[in-house]
Amino acid sequence: MKLRNTLLASLLGVACGPGAVPWAAADTLTPAATWVVEPAAAGENLPAAGRSLFDQLFAVARNGQSSIELPFPFSALLARLDAQLANDPGSAQPPAKRVLIPLGRSLQRTAAAPDYFAYPRVVVAVDAQPGSNFSPYLKDRLYIGYQEKSAVLEVISYNEAAGRFEFQLVKDYRAGGQPQVFYANRSLCFACHQNGSPIFSRALWDETNANPQVASLLAASGRHFYGIPVERGVDIPYAIDNATERANRFALTQRLWREGCGDSELPARRCRAGLFTAALRHALSSGQTWTADAAFQHSVTKQLQVETQRRWPGGLAIGNPDLPNRNPLSELTTWPAERAARIARSHVAARFDPLAPRLPREIWQIDAPGAIGSLISELAEFVSASDRQRLENTLTRQTGSNTTRLSAACRIATKPATSRWSLQCAPPPGVAGPTLSGELSIVAGHPGGGRLSRIQLPAGTAINNVELKISGPPNALGTSFTPRFDQRLARTAEGHAISRLTLQYNASDLTTGQVNLEIREEFTAIEEAITALLDTPLGKTLFGSGVLPRTELLSAVLAQLGATAVPPCCQAAKNLPVPRLEAPAVVPGSSATTPAEVGQQAFYPYCATCHQTAETFPPNFLTGSNTQVASQLRHCAARLYVRLAMADIPLEHRDKTPMPPESMLPAFATDIANWRSSPSRAALLAQVSGWLRAESGQSPNLTQLLAGGYEALRPCLPVPQATEHKAAP
Repeated sequence: MKLRNTLLASLLGVACGPGAVPWAAADTLTPAATWVVEPAAAGENLPAAGRSLFDQLFAVARNGQSSIELPFPFSALLARLDAQLANDPGSAQPPAKRVLIPLGRSLQRTAAAPDYFAYPRVVVAVDAQPGSNFSPYLKDRLYIGYQEKSAVLEVISYNEAAGRFEFQLVKDYRAGGQPQVFYANRSLCFACHQNGSPIFSRALWDETNANPQVASLLAASGRHFYGIPVERGVDIPYAIDNATERANRFALTQRLWREGCGDSELPARRCRAGLFTAALRHALSSGQTWTADAAFQHSVTKQLQVETQRRWPGGLAIGNPDLPNRNPLSELTTWPAERAARIARSHVAARFDPLAPRLPREIWQIDAPGAIGSLISELAEFVSASDRQRLENTLTRQTGSNTTRLSAACRIATKPATSRWSLQCAPPPGVAGPTLSGELSIVAGHPGGGRLSRIQLPAGTAINNVELKISGPPNALGTSFTPRFDQRLARTAEGHAISRLTLQYNASDLTTGQVNLEIREEFTAIEEAITALLDTPLGKTLFGSGVLPRTELLSAVLAQLGATAVPPCCQAAKNLPVPRLEAPAVVPGSSATTPAEVGQQAFYPYCATCHQTAETFPPNFLTGSNTQVASQLRHCAARLYVRLAMADIPLEHRDKTPMPPESMLPAFATDIANWRSSPSRAALLAQVSGWLRAESGQSPNLTQLLAGGYEALRPCLPVPQATEHKAAP
């Protein structure tokens, strides 16, 4: 328990001030880690630059004016989304992954009560590459939640210009409706999305229709769910989980890009230029591990080591996108017929609640094995397949590239009862050269193509599953191939093209031969282009200390190579009206509107951020006139008492998470221990206790209040209202 409490204190940064996460006990000298994204510091609600990808994707220009137009019904929106994405012909999965979650953990979990299985929430995540050069880069960057009963879309999508995920809400998304798109109160969203990006359950994803029991109840409802198959395995939620894991690293990548190279102008720019060069090399070589040369070690590695150790001696704490797996039908054999029993199934225990503080996923430190390699691979996630193809096409048109040739002796064996040769090639011991293994198909006595299971080259190149396509007519002495990987030229770890492979053999003796590889040193052109760009006025901006300018950097590199820029996407979004909130968002800790009744005033600093909104999820009991708020608070008194009292209950015995959410307490200039013993909490408990005592004639008892379950308590809003909220998937 002592360790657990220490870690929770670490999570909230109580020992070392804002942003700090002390990752060791207080009596050690271990430096504190710093949050990459502080759970209690959500940032400005409206983007200071750019727009969300969701805005860009659905922006339409008509008569000189732009607006966001959303296809309806939801199946049409899914079709529009899929049309922007590359479809994998070898997979039955749609490009945009979707699951059904009837009993989930979002703020809308009770919106369809008690008909959860007739109106499940849909969660959609994009994990596919762009479908064309003109499609936006949505992979791992767009997530949508849809609840039909409330006619609401919840959206998390990336804003490249701001270097962050935006949280949005679409209201009135229904037949005959007029959908309105709003940016959300980020503090409210961060209560669950403490990592500032999408979250999702860990395996086995039992809340989704991957759970056979959930799928069976969905099928029994007799409804069709927007073209989404009810019975699915774990492949779809697994893909969504992986997408959220990758998305979770974007904030780390951006922070290291902005700050990790330091402030000194020229060394910092050289460091970022070296990182971007390495990212392009990584993308073009399909993720092979490149052995850094002396120039990279000097301009990038040493610079990162000095700056990151100076800024973050305890490392960077990466937020956790994972929620514990939860089976809402656990120990349930038959779906109950009674309304109250059905509503009770929407209860989310404290240990599963996304409001519960989550420990960092990991602590990133520069001296950890593979730290710089992982940074390079994560920067490469900002290079789309379309970007990579444009670079490929440009490099193949470059002239003057040097060519390196490597050779190795081969053993050839005929496969019994087949028209195939087995090929094994290796240089003599102690001699640098290629090592190959694979099979060739034989047509009319000559190889007609084939596949290499592996190519290894002296400088660390290791490529699996390389297709060999005939590139020259066979003769009595040999055959030439163009090695390809994923329909592209196979490339070395340095980014150079393996432009040709020639197999020499004697037609009269098919047991031995020789393989010759030609390596065209194309990537040198990219290195030279970035070096030339670095000291230009444009380069000083692109490699400055701002957000990673993905599109602008790629366009500038292509221009240096004599190619056309990256095709502009989503031009209609440039003329959209300014982003807007539906209602002014209350800053945590502020008093907002002060009511006339003194007993109500104390709730505003701690509750108004989430409960003085235009939404009814979470219940907006602080919205309305003084009379309305007074009535709503009293109606909510039992639930308020339980949430306030939970701070006194040990973690392992809590039925619900405390309020305010413990991850947000630093925003109120306090922490778990100080909030528990604070006069402010005592005053709130006393006020709520007084309301309950006036109503029942006796002081509230936590055990008695929860005897029938939390969901059986009277709801906060006295009259059922439209079920809308500002959450995100």
